[in-house]
Order: sequence, then structure tokens, then C-alpha cells
Amino acid sequence: MPKVTIQEKARDAEKKPAAIGPDIDLAAYSGQVEEHGEIQRLTGLTDEVKERAVTVGIDAEEACRAGSFFQMDHSVIFSSAYQGGLEVMSTTEALKKYEWLKDYWWKAVQVDADKYTAQAELKQHHGYFLRALPGSKAEFPLQACLYMTQEGMAQNVHNIIIAEEGSELHIITGCTTAQSVKSGLHVGVSEFYVKKNAKVTFTMIHNWAENVAVRPRTGTIVEENGVFMSNYICMRPVKTLQTYPAAYCIGENATVRYNTILLAPEGSNMDVGSKVYLRAKGSRAEVVARAITKGGAIVTRGNLIGEVPGIKAHLECRGLILSERGSILAIPELDGRVSGVDMSHEAAVGKIAEEEIQYLMARGLTGDEATAAIVRGFLDIEIKGLPAHLKEEIKKAVEMGGKEERLL
Repeated sequence: MPKVTIQEKARDAEKKPAAIGPDIDLAAYSGQVEEHGEIQRLTGLTDEVKERAVTVGIDAEEACRAGSFFQMDHSVIFSSAYQGGLEVMSTTEALKKYEWLKDYWWKAVQVDADKYTAQAELKQHHGYFLRALPGSKAEFPLQACLYMTQEGMAQNVHNIIIAEEGSELHIITGCTTAQSVKSGLHVGVSEFYVKKNAKVTFTMIHNWAENVAVRPRTGTIVEENGVFMSNYICMRPVKTLQTYPAAYCIGENATVRYNTILLAPEGSNMDVGSKVYLRAKGSRAEVVARAITKGGAIVTRGNLIGEVPGIKAHLECRGLILSERGSILAIPELDGRVSGVDMSHEAAVGKIAEEEIQYLMARGLTGDEATAAIVRGFLDIEIKGLPAHLKEEIKKAVEMGGKEERLL
């Protein structure tokens, strides 16, 4: 039988809804947008764009950055690396430059997983290619921004991140919209390849608008002694967000850690999870989530699959309900498929205890200050092995999101 091409698989999946999350009418969003010209430096962005970008960790001054990528709607307006051994460009450019890149295309994510992955293939609008060459150690993080300026548009990107053997790569990626944009669709496919003895830390910060629909689709393959750490933060309104990234530990002693911080204002619907397949001896996984609802709906998922003896994994989810209209559904899953696995989980959902508030108020805080202090402590996840500058970026993102929602 003739081999089925990627394009044929995508066309077959064009109308295939996702197994999780509400369905989206893709035809309701426009694929026609104005093109934007390139800029010489990120300092050339308008003040409004700079202000929105900084809310998702993107610094137009590029202080303490090893490189930057900026895509506005369907146009890549800037990409550059400032440290030797690192590469930053659009995936469109990378496919032209490297014949071998096709061997990575749709290997960590299935193109026919659903109609969103199909759209990312059939109607792709660039995306970023980030690579650390063998042995290269990023001194500072790379930053990448996916920005939407036009009302009702669809942005479909495909990102590829490769940390070659013995390399170390830190990434901050921020996704946001112009202040005037209220609705739109963002489909983002991201494939990570962490080679032997390599390390990747990936921090994603989202700041969407109240009627934007978001469908990230992510897969990660981690080889022997590789480390992949993912930190995801969404503390602003979004109409519907659904993502369930999967990581595959295929090499001995591979390590994966997912940390998630969610705040759902009223009207927001967030369905976020992480899944790890532990397929090699000595592999490790940790999935930690903190979820707060102020009236929105949150589903937080975690799934650990132990396929060989000698693996260790832990899953933790905690939720706070701060509004009677809000809801949190925690779905922890442990799937041990052989003897000799060590897997555990804990989950808790509730409200702030009145005695905690009273205790802090008795020491001079107002009710709002007491609540903010408790929430701040709740969101303070200890992220092991994270460089200091990334810890600071996460702290700033959480504080910025909390202040906007009058929590911190």
C-alpha cells in the first residue's frame, strides 16, 4: 500500500473533534490578516505592544536574554540569537535551511490527533525554531512571543525545540493579544526533543482576552539523562483553554517536571493537564498544579504511566474556590503497567479556612490583605533546579496576574 503523507493524514482529521474540551467552529475565525514588516530590534515595537509583551515575560530591551523571536499575527517580525551555539528562527525558515528537520516534524505530536493539529499543518502560520547545539549551555534564556493584533483572527503555529546532546536551553515564551482584541483563536503545536544529557526549562505565560479560544498541542521526547522542566502560568481571562501536553521518557534516568499555575476569572473555562509516559529504567516525573477559581471553571488533569520497573513519579493538585460560581475538577490518574513502579498522588480542593483569615487579621491585616497573603503562599510552588532569573520571571508573572485580579 502507498504510504500516507502528513498532508493526507491532516486532511482526514480536519473535522475530528478533540477528545477533551468544548468543540470550536474553526470557520468562525479569519485566516486573512495584514502582513507586518520586520523590525531591526525589539525596541522598535510600539509602547502598547511592549506593555502587553512584558505581562507575559517578554522584555523588549532583551536584558539577560540569549535571543528573541517575535511573531505578530502571521508575520515573523524579529528573530535573532546572541550567544554562540544557539539558533533562533521561524520553523518555515528552518525547514528550508535543514533537510533533516523533516525527521522531527510531527514525531512528538500526531498530526491527526484532532482538527486543531490538522489545522496547524494545513494552515500553518510559521512558529519558532529554537536549538542548542551539542554541548552549548545557554547563559540566559531565549524569549519567544506569539502576539495577536486583529479581532477574530486564527493564528496556527508549529514550534520545534531541540536541545542537542549535552546542551542546556532555557526558554520564556509569552502569548498575548493587543488590548483591542477581544476574540480570536490560537492553535499552537510545540514539539520538544531533549537529547542525551541535555536540559530544557520551558516557561510559558499566557495573557489572552475574554473571548479568545486557545488550543496548544505539545509533545516532548526525553532521552538518556535528559531533563525537561515545564512551567505554565495563566492568570488572566480566556474563553476556553484546553491543553494536555505529553512527555515520553525514552532514555534511562530521564526526568520530567510539570508545574502549572491557573487562575480562572468568571467566564473563563480552563482544561489543563500533563501526561508523562515513563518508558525507561530510572526515569522520573513530577506533576504539580495550583488552581484558583474566582468564578470560572477549571479542570486540572494529571496522568502518570509507568511502563517499566524502577521508575518513580508523583502527582499533586491543589485547588482553591474563591467564588460560589466557580468550580474545580481534579482528575489525577496513576497507570502502573508492571510491578516495581513507585507512583503516588495527592489532590485537594476547597476554600480558604476562616480561621486562617481570622488568625492573620488578629495580627493587624485587613480581610483582603489576609486573603492575599494566603493566596500568595498557595501559589508559591517550589520549582527545583530552576535558574534564579527564571524564578524571578515566574514570580513577577504570578504577582502581575494576581494584582490584576486583585488577589495579591
